Amino acid sequence: MHAASHGGRQILRHIARIAMIERGLQPEFPPTAMRQAAALGAPARAANVRDLRTLPWVSIDNDDSRDLDQISAAESLPAGATRVWVAIADVDALVGAGTPIDAHAHRNTTSVYTPAQIFPMLPERLSTDLTSLNDQQERIALVIELDILSDGEVAASSLYRAQVRNQAKLAYPSVAEWLEGRAPPPPGLSNPRLQNPLRLQDVAAQKLRAKRHLRGALTLETLKTHAVFDGDALRDLEREHKNRAQELIEDLMIAANGAVAHFLDLHGAPSLRRVLRTPRRWERIVALAADVGEHLPAAPDALALNGFLVRRRAADPERFADLSLAVVKSLGSGEYVAQQPGRGVNEHFGLAVSNYTHSSAPNRRFPDLVSQRLVKAVLAERPSPYPYGLLEQLAAHCTLQEDQAAKVERRVTKSAAALLLAGRIGEVFDALVTGAAAKGTWVRILRPAVEGRLLRGFEGADIGHRLRVRLVRVDVERGFIDFERVH
Repeated sequence: MHAASHGGRQILRHIARIAMIERGLQPEFPPTAMRQAAALGAPARAANVRDLRTLPWVSIDNDDSRDLDQISAAESLPAGATRVWVAIADVDALVGAGTPIDAHAHRNTTSVYTPAQIFPMLPERLSTDLTSLNDQQERIALVIELDILSDGEVAASSLYRAQVRNQAKLAYPSVAEWLEGRAPPPPGLSNPRLQNPLRLQDVAAQKLRAKRHLRGALTLETLKTHAVFDGDALRDLEREHKNRAQELIEDLMIAANGAVAHFLDLHGAPSLRRVLRTPRRWERIVALAADVGEHLPAAPDALALNGFLVRRRAADPERFADLSLAVVKSLGSGEYVAQQPGRGVNEHFGLAVSNYTHSSAPNRRFPDLVSQRLVKAVLAERPSPYPYGLLEQLAAHCTLQEDQAAKVERRVTKSAAALLLAGRIGEVFDALVTGAAAKGTWVRILRPAVEGRLLRGFEGADIGHRLRVRLVRVDVERGFIDFERVH
């Protein structure tokens, strides 16, 4: 791999900032928001809430994460059932609606993660300190209590505010290795009192996942990368693989988010739902299956699709991420919608769940902060802080801004890849077609794992096709990577 420019980090930061502005996102906090953050002296406190500080709470996140949105704990129940608690940082307790910090969060709606810089939704004074569920720190949280049966069914759920204390800050890789028996407990998990509850969480999460897959939840392995720097020089974009600890948190958060949606509906409150509608290009997914001798029905069928995915992962694990990417591109994007209580069901095709919201990451996503405020209004027996008409506007705005943030992240990742590829013009790569439409044909190479446009030889190419391509041009500033087909 060719070394990138020694100014790589600064170059990418500049590109990221420009990309944010071009996409209608604010890269810096306004002075009023920073003054509000500076005036906050301590974490929020609350009277008349439950005291759950002694539960075996742990956080599991990326190695370098400092904005801890959730912690979790578990205990055994009779008949093989498990009680799981998920505590969500009470961001609303310090970020009032309509304040300068809230206005900035409303504008961007999400933290933006680029290779060289993170643009947090909230000032770090909050997201990594006062509203973060930090190690060994007492915090007020919104708790989602789940009773999970031995077959993975959520038998009961309840929501309330409580005082909590994170007993151990853990990281995905070391927890995964321990759960799989490949390593001793990580340092934060040396206390035996925390080990069995975490294993209970793992077992409960696997049961939840199995239940969702029986209903048609999709088995997918999307490709993600992270930038590796040597000082200021960009050295690589390394591929990330999902591990067991990440799946544990993912499954618990899906259950918790479903419980929040159910709670709001049960109490007659409007909500902001997360949906993935019927696949926009199901016929392409059918063709992908036919290419490997499989048959899918003519009409979208999540259960049949997941069966196909499971078989392909077993038959060709090395290429499963490529197949997953082709399927994801054909499924289309998720979106936010406003939901009136008792007015039908919004499905999430990919997760095989109904009545699903985002609520587990209020430090990083504005829809989660909105959901938190809606829940707290119900708990306090106050009117909804967001009338239905306003929720409709928020749903459209959050969907748009999330899409813009994703484009910024892709743009800067492409600029990073262009830096790495600048000395490799003329080289030939194996590629996968990831997009084919009137606006152009796109392919992804594996090393570095990044997309580029196919300028020549795109005739007949469609999502999922494998090609040989030659790199013909890169433009670091604009994030352009151009290929031509090699026959």
